[in-house]
Amino acid sequence: MTQIHPTAAVAPGAVIGQGCRIGPGCVVGADVVLEDNVELIAHVVVDGHTRLGRGVRVFPFATIGMAPQDLKYRDQPTRCEIGAGTLVREGATVHRASVGGADVTVVGANCLLMAASHVAHDCVLGDGVILANNVMLGGHVEVGPGAFIGGGAAVHQTVRVGRLAMVSGMSGVTNDIPPFGYVFGVPARLVGFNRIGLLRRGATRDQLRALRAVHTMLFKDPGEFAAKLDEAAARFVEDALVQELLAFVRDPSRRRQLVRPGRMAAPELGGTDEENGEGS
Repeated sequence: MTQIHPTAAVAPGAVIGQGCRIGPGCVVGADVVLEDNVELIAHVVVDGHTRLGRGVRVFPFATIGMAPQDLKYRDQPTRCEIGAGTLVREGATVHRASVGGADVTVVGANCLLMAASHVAHDCVLGDGVILANNVMLGGHVEVGPGAFIGGGAAVHQTVRVGRLAMVSGMSGVTNDIPPFGYVFGVPARLVGFNRIGLLRRGATRDQLRALRAVHTMLFKDPGEFAAKLDEAAARFVEDALVQELLAFVRDPSRRRQLVRPGRMAAPELGGTDEENGEGS
């Protein structure tokens, strides 16, 4: 059964699904839709044209669907959507979209937004994305499925982070990160690829070797970048991961340059350089 605490304020017009639990001090706006089994633990605010998917859990002092921090916004009926099974931890903020974009901020299914993380207007996060504590995403950021952004990292507006990319904690990301890339530093530099994440998701040793070869070819070897892209595409024509990386790099809709290559000052994850992606 749906449970609404006596101190919660649920506006007329809000749609509350079966099995929802709305805890003490929560505020739910008139245009909000909570699908089945959503839980707002306590002191959560959900406002605007916002939909929370089945089984979403929101922890105290988080806010979802509030107006964007954009001076051109004039209370237009933009939207915010959170996918099924996502966890929004204490103090996290997800703003609804502003104007001039797709009019929706999207967080995919089974994501984890850790404490005090911020998802700005018009961001689009794929399924399974993890934002660690205090991550800051600027407006119109796109984060591919399965990507991980470490604690305290800041991502500039309109940046695209590819699928299964990994951003080290406290990094400052100002340019696009290709799929499977591993970046570190301020400004963030591409120091390898997310080898461990790929292994955990079933990548083969041959695929890892191909990605290592392509990273070396594109980001370390001398030569014209466009020519190296063509060479990689021809050499690894049947490798799906390599072709995904190349398609991202060649995508004409990208608004920013790729993150530049670099090296880590010291291993960050406590493993060997190879395990951390260094030199891959």
